[in-house]
Amino acid sequence: MTNRISKETIKITLVKSVIGTKKSHKATIYGLGLRKLNSSSVLVNTPEARGMIRKINYLIKID
Repeated sequence: MTNRISKETIKITLVKSVIGTKKSHKATIYGLGLRKLNSSSVLVNTPEARGMIRKINYLIKID
């Protein structure tokens, strides 16, 4: 049997507050698994995740 190669991952951290942002941006933050300030999430590097990250890039840090 062959081992499946794991896909690349992206780690993101919420570094700015979501207070005062658009509702759609808040929903995107929660959709990426970020809840509180300085919380981190590890995501699979897919076009969908990259698009969500691009939308809220001013609120997060990519590690």
